[in-house]
Amino acid sequence: MQRATEDNPQSDTPKKANGRGQSVGLRWLTSLIAIPIVLLFVWFGGWWSFAGTAIVVVIATLELHNMLHHSGYHFMTPVSLGLSILILIAAMFPRQQLLLLEIGFSASLLVSFPLLFFRENLDGAIVDWSLTLVIAVYVGFPMSFFLLLRGYDASVWQGFSGVWVYLPRGVWWLLMVFLGVWGFDAAAFFTGRSLGRHKLAPRISPGKTWEGVLGGFILSIAAALILTVKPLGVPWYLAIVLGILLGIAAVVGDLAESLIKRQMHVKDSGQFMPGHGGLLDRIDSLLFAVIVVYFFALCVGL
Repeated sequence: MQRATEDNPQSDTPKKANGRGQSVGLRWLTSLIAIPIVLLFVWFGGWWSFAGTAIVVVIATLELHNMLHHSGYHFMTPVSLGLSILILIAAMFPRQQLLLLEIGFSASLLVSFPLLFFRENLDGAIVDWSLTLVIAVYVGFPMSFFLLLRGYDASVWQGFSGVWVYLPRGVWWLLMVFLGVWGFDAAAFFTGRSLGRHKLAPRISPGKTWEGVLGGFILSIAAALILTVKPLGVPWYLAIVLGILLGIAAVVGDLAESLIKRQMHVKDSGQFMPGHGGLLDRIDSLLFAVIVVYFFALCVGL
């Protein structure tokens, strides 16, 4: 059997190519279903956005629970989820935000340590306690920036006598986050597959290349120019800076989750999105990019 493979080294090439083609097709199909749903939550804003964000936080936290549990870690998932949801609630009430955050972190501290006292096996207890708080910081805290960036102004669409659409500034900023990261990921994926030669971080994510990153920058900069210069009045040179910063944040977020998965010895965070892996695999870049865009927006004026 081995000899036959050596005599015809390309015997399994069509199967591999067909498998890659099916994977790419499944990725596109999943994206065509998921993207409109995401954009609907962005459009409605308010508590609709909160609901969508909360669902994402719950699923991503459970995926992390499964990965870490598989590797022998047992962080306190209910405490992490409770803190993450409270962080999201704090984003919905700007005037009480600091108070709600103080309550959330204080309660997590006061509740999490006593829960450790009842463990039969105390090995790794401090690591699990640390993970309990870190997971909320990694998932819940960045997701709250989507709510802060979106704001509370309603989108307006009027038909019949006069067709016109009003998008609040927060919607444009979120479109910048989503379309900038999605464009960066797509361009990096296809550029890396066709032109990739130099590995970006071979010990963490062997599939990523510098050529793919450079290809991704083209679309992230284009998205920044299209979505911020005219709609938001951002100077073109600052839009270019934003596109570069967003691309860097997307890469760092992607590598951060790749590092977690490599430490846990898993390929994907889950199977929630066919062709993409888990939900965390799809939001890893967004978690870092939204922070960069939020503070950029504060600097230029929300």
